[in-house]
Amino acid sequence: MKTRTEKLERFRDLHKGPRAFVIANPWDAGSARMLAQLGFEALATSSGAAAGTFGRRDGKVTRAEALAHARAIVEAVEVPVSADLEKCFADAPREAAETIRLAAETGLAGGSIEDATGDKDKPLFDFALAAERVNAASEISRHVGFVLTARTENFLRGKPDLDDTIKRLQAFEKAGADVLMAPGVPDLQSVATICKSLSKPFNFMAGIKGRSFTLAELEAAGVRRISLATSLYRAAMSGLLEAAREVREKGSFGYLERTIATPDLNKFLQ
Repeated sequence: MKTRTEKLERFRDLHKGPRAFVIANPWDAGSARMLAQLGFEALATSSGAAAGTFGRRDGKVTRAEALAHARAIVEAVEVPVSADLEKCFADAPREAAETIRLAAETGLAGGSIEDATGDKDKPLFDFALAAERVNAASEISRHVGFVLTARTENFLRGKPDLDDTIKRLQAFEKAGADVLMAPGVPDLQSVATICKSLSKPFNFMAGIKGRSFTLAELEAAGVRRISLATSLYRAAMSGLLEAAREVREKGSFGYLERTIATPDLNKFLQ
């Protein structure tokens, strides 16, 4: 098994290019092994997919549960793993930074901090506090060895303001983040504008209908990393619902003809 240091070095190297890479998002140890066997060079947890494994909605998982979930994925694969840590389970900068320290202890090579508050009446942290939170997290990440991704949720939280998005990402970059992210960017021109405004790698989140583009298009726009969010989990759950509804509503088992055979599935889990 590779050491955390080896995984961390590999993760840093992937961000140096020269090509963009896809960081796939499993939802448990089994799906992580399958994705690694398929050749994905790094993986990341998804808060929404993780919540689904607990039978909950996104945002309803505790820090301890999220870190235990991440540890199971880390220990299942040889590739580096980053974690979706939401707002780092705290509002105060020092408390958010503590999540980064604990995340590193699980073996994670990286993780994210975002500016969404979880409060529908005030969905985003004020600019200054958002930057202060990233600064505190980056101080810990440099100490423990951790690739910190800072993300602004403008486009997902009712503030589709490109200028403010760039302002926040530039502030997060200055505060010490290693990777920048803005989920929900609506078009390739906006993606390119964001990438040109930054000197550190930008992560594009694929998975939103009408707002997902090809790897080649994103690479040409300047994207260095592409994550898949909950999309693989949703694809798997779509298959589950289709099969279960066929059985429940039609009394037939045609879905069996489209499923992978158990021996072939087991090859991914050795």
